[in-house]
Amino acid sequence: MIRPWFRSRLFSVVAGAAIIIGASTTSAAAASVDPAIAYALAHEPGGIVVDEATVVWPHLGMELTVSSVAARGLSSKCPTGLICAFGGHNETGTRLTWATCAVHSTAALPNVLSVAGARSVNSVQARNATTVLATAGAGNYVNVYGTVTNVRCL
Repeated sequence: MIRPWFRSRLFSVVAGAAIIIGASTTSAAAASVDPAIAYALAHEPGGIVVDEATVVWPHLGMELTVSSVAARGLSSKCPTGLICAFGGHNETGTRLTWATCAVHSTAALPNVLSVAGARSVNSVQARNATTVLATAGAGNYVNVYGTVTNVRCL
């Protein structure tokens, strides 16, 4: 029979070890993600890392894909049906996407240098708070100059 005081100490030791192991695993995983993903997670909490190049926020309907995906032969352009914000001009760099037409925060990107609307009917505005900096027509993109805090689909 295990004495109650021993059982509680044993539980404390096992729980402490689990926390230490979990923390080291989390640190190792955090160290292996792309810096763009680390930035996004720090500035837009609640993201789930899918792989070394992708993080999603299911509750926001948002996905971030780092530019290394384009280097592997996948298109860096805005996929059909989505609205996008890019870290580079001309639809290049890290891509942030949404499937819904609404106002979306771009906090997951340090800079937004182009936006696109790959929808047949909706335009996309790059905005600083409520000030419109640039507008991309339906099915098009536009380069942006200035600080973008959100995109708005119309």
